[in-house]
Amino acid sequence: MTVSTPAPAPATVDLGDPHTFADHDLDGFWRTLRDTAPVYWNPPVGGRRGFWVVSRYDDIMATYRDNVNFTSERGNVLVTLLGGGDAGAGRMLAVTDGHRHHALRKILQRVLSPRVLNEVAQTVRVNTRQLIREAVESGGCDFAERIASRIPMTTISNLLGVPEQDRDFLLSLTKTALSADDEDVDEVDSEMARNEILMYFMDLVEERRESPGDDVISMLIGSAIDGVPLSDEDVVLNCYSLIIGGDETSRLTMIDCVHTLADRPGQWRRLKRGEVDVETAVDEVLRWASPTMHFGRSVVHESEMHGVRLRPGEIVTLWHASGNRDERVFARPGEFDLGRTPNKHLAFGYGPHFCVGSYLAKVEISELLLALRDFTTGFEQTDEALRIRSNFLTGFSTLPVRFRPDHRGLQEADR
Repeated sequence: MTVSTPAPAPATVDLGDPHTFADHDLDGFWRTLRDTAPVYWNPPVGGRRGFWVVSRYDDIMATYRDNVNFTSERGNVLVTLLGGGDAGAGRMLAVTDGHRHHALRKILQRVLSPRVLNEVAQTVRVNTRQLIREAVESGGCDFAERIASRIPMTTISNLLGVPEQDRDFLLSLTKTALSADDEDVDEVDSEMARNEILMYFMDLVEERRESPGDDVISMLIGSAIDGVPLSDEDVVLNCYSLIIGGDETSRLTMIDCVHTLADRPGQWRRLKRGEVDVETAVDEVLRWASPTMHFGRSVVHESEMHGVRLRPGEIVTLWHASGNRDERVFARPGEFDLGRTPNKHLAFGYGPHFCVGSYLAKVEISELLLALRDFTTGFEQTDEALRIRSNFLTGFSTLPVRFRPDHRGLQEADR
């Protein structure tokens, strides 16, 4: 179980430094900010710009709704906001606002809606149950590598039409693009990984223009906004966004889910006995993991929040890691409760930029919980889980576990 530690003083915490999140338990820090400095200035450090930190749930929601005073088009995560902007601004869904964002979102929703993804959901179910079954029958595995690394990447790759032989390569790049598994990976490595993903999809787009298929890339190539076809760059940038979003957040949430349940046998028993609805459990898993710790905006027009003046050009970061633990919204927010309802967490953001892949992520987590429930009587962590290093994503890169098989469940699956 998590041990309470004194909250670090705000002045000693640099939220722009990826090491901060690997080396500190920040629950107390976030509580201090919510109570005493809900709009907090993270000062410039080591040549990096300073930025505003918004920690309360209601303030985060209000900022997400406000597309007049705040914009995503100068970047939506610290790595690009602090780097001077995002090259995909105005073309990639996540960093596009206004009419073009609405039109681009409609295009992507055509292939990511629940109605269209029913067949995909069945494939997720089959793959997940097979992977969990194999791991249970072998006794255990590194859950992060053997299972969580395969399910989301397989799903999004199938949608994009990525050849099977390229998927491990893409996985290695997504693991480096916005986070790192160890201290040897620096920002130069991450930038190179992001560029390699873009170059990979540029080649794939060229192939699809010559030989279209029934995948998302081919659909994007055939799409237009206001009568103007999407350019190669438009298609590539949105493929980049889909592969990063489709892999990283689901993978990290799955790992956190197993890590958390292994540490809380009481909650596991509630799931195993069918005492909690799986859909309700999925939302709590997402709230608890909060895999994307923040999203960011830039100030367009001078505004004010809690008496703090926000000036044009300044960076405002919205911290899900804090909002999803806000005592003003969630009863007993520090308690993992699979039966929690209501549970209007911020894991997928809110407003115009609400995650377009949220349905698919929920399907993947739901099928994981169902497979664990059906094929195991429980599981335990057998060694230390190593944390990733990132100022955007949070979670573990390894998770060694041992499964206890549910022989009846395994036999029923054979019938």
